[in-house]
Amino acid sequence: MNLHQLRFVREAVRQNYNLTDAAKALFTSQPGVSKAIIELEEELGVDIFTRHGKRIRGLTEPGRLVLESVELIMQEIDSMKRIGKEFAAQDSGSFTIATTHTQARYTLPKVVQAFMLKFPKVRLSLLQGNPRQIAEMVQRDQADLAIATESIAAIDGLITLPCYQWEHVVVVPVDHPLLKSKSVTLEEIAAFPLITYDSAFAGRNKIDHAFVLRGLKPDILLEAIDADVIKTYVELGMGIGIIAGMAFDAERDKGLRAIPVGHLFGMNVSRVAVKQGAYLRSYIYTFIELLTPTLNRKLIEQAMSGDKEHYEL
Repeated sequence: MNLHQLRFVREAVRQNYNLTDAAKALFTSQPGVSKAIIELEEELGVDIFTRHGKRIRGLTEPGRLVLESVELIMQEIDSMKRIGKEFAAQDSGSFTIATTHTQARYTLPKVVQAFMLKFPKVRLSLLQGNPRQIAEMVQRDQADLAIATESIAAIDGLITLPCYQWEHVVVVPVDHPLLKSKSVTLEEIAAFPLITYDSAFAGRNKIDHAFVLRGLKPDILLEAIDADVIKTYVELGMGIGIIAGMAFDAERDKGLRAIPVGHLFGMNVSRVAVKQGAYLRSYIYTFIELLTPTLNRKLIEQAMSGDKEHYEL
């Protein structure tokens, strides 16, 4: 068994089981690809592909399992190659961050700006998704690290560390009656149509749980993944909004007022996550330190090595 055989299997599937196209993509001959696949099947003792005559048509049941293993192996090979290229040049390379819209829009801009000033040769990419999606990006080596709320802390295969705490705020128009309340209650909030985050984002589960505990069923008028969208509809007078505190800027959002509601929905913790056992270039440590000054390389390496002394805010 060798890597060429694994590459041929993967490429045959990618080229819709056309071995001629697979051979062209890998700059080799079609007979060579066919022979290598047959030899691999003989070594494994199973057929990887279904066939009609000499043409392959699809994957067998064991072939699907073989392909899963092939993909994992090739991902690790690609990761090793990337390490080799980038270890020699610690101030250059690629760096991919997977994060939610809220983090990308409101938390990261100044951090990214400071990072790029330090490492102008690094190619930085931002991928967006919900917490589950961005965790999977790190697990599959599509991203170097993920930044999201604490929901990513429970996902297997990831090492997570806390970055900072934040609370939700209720956003209302400047003349809204809720602004007269000395300490806003859940009952007062539930009296108005609500505009807030989609259930997969920004601590929405804590919001729902708080209302359930009080036996309240608020009227969720609109759900969105973008705090700017929520604020737009609040400005139109369609309801009141519940957003992450970092998404409100008094200067920018002059037509709105924010009411802190951490006492109702609790505090949230944004976390940074990396793949367990991953190799981190020095500039990734620097980025994490810029994001969370209370973290340093020693603490991160302790967490990566499975040290039982957990760092918490």
